[in-house]
Amino acid sequence: MPGRRSKSEKKDDDEKQLRRDPYEVLGVNRNSTDQEIKSAYRKMALKFHPDKNANDPKAADMFKEATFSYNILADPDKRRQYDSSGFEAVESDNQELELDLSSLGAVNTMFAALFSKLGVPIKTTVSATVLEEALNGLVTIRPLPLGEFISRRVEKQCAHFYSVTITEEEARAGFVCRVQSSDKSKFKLLYFDQEDNGGFSLALQEDSAKNGKFTSAGMYFLGFPVYRLDQTMNSIAAAKDPDTSFFKKLDGFQPCELTELKAGTHTFAVYGDNFFKSANYTIEVLCAAPFNEEKENLRNVEAQILSKRAEISKFESEYREVLAQFTEMTSRYAHEMQTIDELLKQRNEIHASYTVVPLKRSSSSSKGRSKTSSKESKEDGEVREKRSTRERPRKKKWYNLHLRVDKRKAC
Repeated sequence: MPGRRSKSEKKDDDEKQLRRDPYEVLGVNRNSTDQEIKSAYRKMALKFHPDKNANDPKAADMFKEATFSYNILADPDKRRQYDSSGFEAVESDNQELELDLSSLGAVNTMFAALFSKLGVPIKTTVSATVLEEALNGLVTIRPLPLGEFISRRVEKQCAHFYSVTITEEEARAGFVCRVQSSDKSKFKLLYFDQEDNGGFSLALQEDSAKNGKFTSAGMYFLGFPVYRLDQTMNSIAAAKDPDTSFFKKLDGFQPCELTELKAGTHTFAVYGDNFFKSANYTIEVLCAAPFNEEKENLRNVEAQILSKRAEISKFESEYREVLAQFTEMTSRYAHEMQTIDELLKQRNEIHASYTVVPLKRSSSSSKGRSKTSSKESKEDGEVREKRSTRERPRKKKWYNLHLRVDKRKAC
């Protein structure tokens, strides 16, 4: 007889039945690019964000639905699984959520910081306030000349905006924007597209990553496909299975949405992503013309990484097969060893049964008996020695003179 389901389980089933197509939720086509999907999600997230709709449960549901849909379509593997088999092929319970730290509150922020310190990957998103101010053109933008750097401190969940102007020649040669923090602060490097109304919409986002004694992030517009590595995917795989961590290490190696920039003015920003404190950083923009050798080396290395990713994918299936055989052989080895020991024990018992001699008592009892007998014999010897000593005649000493006095005669 099937058990009764709880109300929460029934509610989850109802929600699964009412789920809408992620493409429909975000208002994009099935052949939409990653950049189009990301832009559509950010517009919906900005519109229905809880900060702007504090007392509107419908807006909260829309925000949750948009986030759920984006988490499926933003991951290439999950998007492919959904396209082929629908929601059932997607592990919806393990979806990563991007947190807006500015809306968590002090207590939840402390918990998020604690989990992050313990190694739990926590993805954060840019504050809705920052995105809204940028979209309305209410941000202060500071010019950043090519070949120069600026060092500043940005407050948590705030952003500093910079404008960079490049010529046609510099655009053809390639362009690099890099940010690093010597005190290992967490930050995001952002790139914005300019809208028709004069505002700016977020187009690219690069999270800082630890690199030795500092954290860094960079965007490379070199005229050919350049790749980025999402470390959080590998962290989640490592938490589940160390072997999976190795084989999934390059799954986050994905091409950047933009490979080149046109001549003109472009807008970047550095966003403070620390939980509690401000972030120190240094930002610089460079023309790639003097770095032709580095460009070729980067292209070659990333091509090798892509080739290695394909090899690792093939190697994983071979490894899993051999590992299964090894596990089976190890189990069989232990079983055969136990069986042999039991058979040899039975053989020895059968050999021991071919005898008419009564079984001897245990060694412990014989030892006890020998100790008792030795003690008794020792006591008997002492008694005999005392007896013989009493019966032996005493020898006279030289000074024991027996003098007789004749009392009848007078002296």
